[in-house]
Amino acid sequence: MLEKNFQIQISQSILQFGFNQVEIQRCVNEWLVLSLFTEERISSGKAAQLLNMSRVEFLALLRKRGIAFVSYTSEELEEEYVATQLLNIDNPT
Repeated sequence: MLEKNFQIQISQSILQFGFNQVEIQRCVNEWLVLSLFTEERISSGKAAQLLNMSRVEFLALLRKRGIAFVSYTSEELEEEYVATQLLNIDNPT
């Protein structure tokens, strides 16, 4: 993968938490990919690829960061709810 170098400024107050250059680079890359994913500009598979991890590992990262993998509209959520209610009626336990 081709790389491009950028210079960024990190405030001393952030560096006091013990970040080194490698950790900062990893965090910036992760943040950019998560941003692209949450903005629906890339798929979860592409996000995983960009972070050099499996899709399962990426989904675990989303969970760790509190980011929803599935994003329903209110109409879709209502349809899912109705469908589950119908399943419960058809298959009572």
